Amino acid sequence: MQALLIGLWSVWVSGVLLIALSLYATQRLPLSKNRIFSHTSFSDLDTPKITIFTAPAPFTGSSRTKQSLAIRSRLALSPQISVILFSQHHSAASFAKSFGSRALVESDIDFTFLGVPFFHSMVAKSRAFKSDIYVFMDTETILLPDFVLALNYAHNLDDDWLLFASPRDVPNFPFYLDEDRKHWLKDGQRIRIQELQDTLGSSWQWSCCDSRMFIAWNNGVMPLHHGVLPPFLYGKGVYNHWLINEALSSGLRFVFDASWTISNIALGDSRRQSNRLVKSSNVSDIEKGSWEYDCNSHLAAVYGLSSLHGFNYSAVMKLVKCDGQYLLINATEDFLHTYAYKKKSLWKRHIPNCWRSKTTLACVVRTIKTWNETSGCSLKDGSVHTKTLKLSFSLESLLAITADENKTVVLTVAGYSFKDMLMSWVCRLRRLRITNFLVSSLDYETYQFSVMQGLPVFNDPSAPSNISFNDCHFGTECFQRVTKVKSRLVLKILKLGYNVLLSDVDVYWFKNPLPLLSSFGPATLAAQSDEYNQTRPINLPRRLNSGFYFARSDAPTISAMGKVVRHAATSGLTEQPSFYDTLCGERGSTRKGDNRCVEPGTNLTVHFLDRNLFPNGAYLGLWERKNVKSACKKQGCLVLHNNWISGRVKKLERQVISGLWDYDITTRMCLV
Repeated sequence: MQALLIGLWSVWVSGVLLIALSLYATQRLPLSKNRIFSHTSFSDLDTPKITIFTAPAPFTGSSRTKQSLAIRSRLALSPQISVILFSQHHSAASFAKSFGSRALVESDIDFTFLGVPFFHSMVAKSRAFKSDIYVFMDTETILLPDFVLALNYAHNLDDDWLLFASPRDVPNFPFYLDEDRKHWLKDGQRIRIQELQDTLGSSWQWSCCDSRMFIAWNNGVMPLHHGVLPPFLYGKGVYNHWLINEALSSGLRFVFDASWTISNIALGDSRRQSNRLVKSSNVSDIEKGSWEYDCNSHLAAVYGLSSLHGFNYSAVMKLVKCDGQYLLINATEDFLHTYAYKKKSLWKRHIPNCWRSKTTLACVVRTIKTWNETSGCSLKDGSVHTKTLKLSFSLESLLAITADENKTVVLTVAGYSFKDMLMSWVCRLRRLRITNFLVSSLDYETYQFSVMQGLPVFNDPSAPSNISFNDCHFGTECFQRVTKVKSRLVLKILKLGYNVLLSDVDVYWFKNPLPLLSSFGPATLAAQSDEYNQTRPINLPRRLNSGFYFARSDAPTISAMGKVVRHAATSGLTEQPSFYDTLCGERGSTRKGDNRCVEPGTNLTVHFLDRNLFPNGAYLGLWERKNVKSACKKQGCLVLHNNWISGRVKKLERQVISGLWDYDITTRMCLV
């Protein structure tokens, strides 16, 4: 029995010595001006400017209360802290105003059609704010003073760095701040921070794989990682883990885990932040079937260095605080279970005095033990099966979500070879604050692409298959087949009770044309004219452009559009001649004046739009002007059609060179 006790004691001593050796080795790394800071030394340091970025949930009920308390807890820590809220919600401004000048709302980033911000757009926008440290965290996260102390330490590291801290789920948070945001209260009585932490420490649960972990990095020289940041959806899992893994794999910054030194108190429901690309025994399945989580999982599986291999967080350096000192330690399994070194005297002279303290070593041992009990989180490897991405919305539900107060939608139709032009069109509408648009995809690839871009997209089952979209331009058989899809879709939506503005993706919008188009009364279809001769009537035969028109959901319009669809189905041409021949008669037999015609069977009036406001691609040679944008604005254009040019490549080149382009294909973000 005595021999057994002696053996166990030897193992414990060896483990402690190995921990001390690891601490000494980390001190030798050229990472910090001063590897250890005492708690009191921070009074001599200037607190860095810290900017915290987040995207709030809808400001209702308990969510509003939690978010308000979380933001107040952050602003209370230091006057050097500011909070940026990414939101398009109409009440966001008044919500932020209640916190004073250090809380601002930023809406000039990319959002999905449901109002979810894109994480890569948030990160890109953060660079516009001057700060020493950038922090991204969940909107319902409470922070305590140890947050500032740890970031003060990190701020004095020599190298560029990125840190993260896992959340601690708290089932009940009975504390609140006083009006001055200076003291925490419970039942009306002040409570010390240490007492607050001790109270919570008995009930909180570590969530090491929870995506509500926050990430912070210094404003340094090195980028966070190699390559580009994919268009992850904020708050929908995976992206934090992906970014950490990419930073570790790239090796451009020192990456460490500050979960033991920062109280990242999560008030929200951990189940809503599941990570289905992360291996963990406690990941919830509540979000199974969510297209937003599927998108993030798909992107993480196919993008970046970390998509090629897994990574376990147990190998990451840990920032701990023992005896008032910050220490960086390595707590890998190999280290903890290596018993080769047993002669303490061989290493005693190499161990710094501050680490010879029994209490310090005991603290480190406890920390590592806690980590081993709560870890087990790693990113899955590249063999993860990526699901087929699909929105959980029917056409009817998308119409109900996107339509404006007048039940009007803007519809466009696109194939994969025009995906970049589609996104430029979308970005332009977003810039004009137009959100009531729908995208009909002509193929599976466009549908998948649109889902990942957060677009309200639906797949038309009647779309022709086996189409080569690289050669699908004006004059081709492919083009003839594709154009007929548009009139069928418009008719379908009209029958569902919605007005439709059909716009091709090659129509550049300078201003919102809907107020003018909506001014035309019932039983009127307003369409662009394709006539380029300035002296001729704009309603001459076959000069109706079916790539831009506004149709109301009324009986005459629905009946007339039905005639157009039936005529096009038997025609060997595009749908455009069918529009004119059906609505204006062959050779313009039902023309009225220079800009109208009337369909006699339904009494529908077709109004040809003013070319100065709605110019086609050949009118006035606008596309040949040295400064197309300036010329169009001077003329008062609402839109400009990029037609009267043959070939997809030429069309793209003309629009990009002219400066009428709003999408960055490299970063997958709208241009600012």
